[in-house]
Amino acid sequence: MRSVEVQILGQSYYIKTDEDEEYVKSLAGYIDEKLKEIYSVAPNVNQTKATVMAAFGIADELFKLRMERENLDRLIDEKTKILSGLLE
Repeated sequence: MRSVEVQILGQSYYIKTDEDEEYVKSLAGYIDEKLKEIYSVAPNVNQTKATVMAAFGIADELFKLRMERENLDRLIDEKTKILSGLLE
């Protein structure tokens, strides 16, 4: 495990990880972008609230993508069953 330095809102953080350094930095960049979006709309919000708001937004994206994937998996299963029935 190694330590990767990332920048979020101008502050350095050291992340201990086995992941690729560029991947970790891209995650930090994404978080930084989300926080900057919040500050552009609500510049006076405190850091804790901004962080919670960013986490909520990222969780929302994750949950929507999971639902989309589940729907696609169901559709693939349905189409696979139909094709299997046609081949029999």
